[in-house]
Amino acid sequence: MKELKSTAEALKVELESLPVQSPKGFDNVFDTITQQHLDGLIVFADPLTFSNSEIIVKFANSSHRPALYAAQEFVDAGGLMSYGPSYPNMFHRGAHFVDRILKGTKPADLPIEQPMQFDFVINLKTAKQIGLTIPPNVLARADRVIK
Repeated sequence: MKELKSTAEALKVELESLPVQSPKGFDNVFDTITQQHLDGLIVFADPLTFSNSEIIVKFANSSHRPALYAAQEFVDAGGLMSYGPSYPNMFHRGAHFVDRILKGTKPADLPIEQPMQFDFVINLKTAKQIGLTIPPNVLARADRVIK
């Protein structure tokens, strides 16, 4: 969040943080976004947002607000775009660690890893639905484009 705030300041973009603590909190956040005429959303990936991805994507799309999600699963569910770690790749790496532990390596002896693969995914169907044109140079950078 610290990095996001400093980048927003450098770009002269106003950033509003609206945390949600429970599924019931989404209605309040959606109302705030609407009342304050906020222009877009950045949605972090956590158990609460994953389990409520359908209502988040529905709100963003129906209100014609561009949304950037931290996981491609949101884009697969109809979201506009995502940039974040590849969860399938992380699960594959997790299986590698389980294999090493089962072969006798002590968990404390295993290195801590950060995600190595990040995916940028764009959903052109959603872009069209919300009336947004994605520039060709942005499309060229995408790892996957849903048409």
